Amino acid sequence: MKQTPFTQKHIALGAKMAEFAGYNMPISYSGINEEHHTVRNAAGVFDVSHMGEFILKGENALALIQQLTTNDASKLKNGQAQYSAFTNENGGIVDDLLVYCIEENRVYMLVVNAANIEKDWNWIQQHNVGEAVEMHNISDKTALLAIQGPQAAAILQPLTDIDILNLKYYTFVKGKFAGVENVLISATGYTGAGGVEIYFEDKEGAADIIWEAIFAAGVSKGLKPAGLAARDTLRLEMGYCLYGNDLDDTTSPLEAGLGWITKFTKAFTANDILQKQKTDGVQRRLVGFELTDKGIPRHGYEIVDDAGNNIGVVTSGTQSPTLGKAIGLGYVQTEKTGIGAVIFIKVRDKQLAATVVKMPFI
Repeated sequence: MKQTPFTQKHIALGAKMAEFAGYNMPISYSGINEEHHTVRNAAGVFDVSHMGEFILKGENALALIQQLTTNDASKLKNGQAQYSAFTNENGGIVDDLLVYCIEENRVYMLVVNAANIEKDWNWIQQHNVGEAVEMHNISDKTALLAIQGPQAAAILQPLTDIDILNLKYYTFVKGKFAGVENVLISATGYTGAGGVEIYFEDKEGAADIIWEAIFAAGVSKGLKPAGLAARDTLRLEMGYCLYGNDLDDTTSPLEAGLGWITKFTKAFTANDILQKQKTDGVQRRLVGFELTDKGIPRHGYEIVDDAGNNIGVVTSGTQSPTLGKAIGLGYVQTEKTGIGAVIFIKVRDKQLAATVVKMPFI
């Protein structure tokens, strides 16, 4: 298994470790519920250095990004980021990603899912005709910490001259942080609890310096380390999709409720297929649901109607620490997706009643 610059710190702190996307990652420290509530109410630190980062440079960089992604990256100014997706020739999702505009029209950073680094790199390279765009895979040398929660910005502010407190959502700034130069601080995250993500090259002990500085500043204010299990419950409460569960090469952005990042003002891979889906309607949609019967929905569980007929599949599910009830996401036949519709989750020989609800769950 690969290690992040913080792997030994997680082990020293007694984290429960497990393989994720080829990396030895912390799943939990003090427990999922405690870490979840810490992020919702104060602040938590997630090591997400396993994520992938690519730099695309040159006068053709924007054109390549526009060709491959669903959102309109031409709207980005320096210091702005955007949520987007790569689509394949059938309109399925190759990956969802963040696009960072470092230098308008010339330099961009793409942040992709850890499990898809090689797949995404090959996909971009395959379409980089004549190598018109300079490409750099900086994933292995880039460390990434997500400091999430309502107190995150206030805890981090004394560590930098960058105005973190007033950093607008989906914008970023580069500067000195905890004495380390060239740290990119981004008002993004995967929890819906506020906070930032910080990217930096792990050289000259930068990872140790930044980790220690964050905890020295934050422990007295309730800051704690958090693992991937709490990250999953937090993102699910917000209805955020996880690639490999809720999104894959067979799901379209319109089925997944990502029409808002699918812009038909430009040409991109399979935009004609998606335009037809928009015009004709899709056969299934990703919905959020709450169980009214006791149980936990899990990825792959069948969704049925009251007569036991298959109408869909669960893609994500958990016991929501905030709500104290079981929630989930799943693809359901479009005619069964109205808010308030009653569906059933098949768990072995039982059919557990659930209600389709509006997302986010909290």
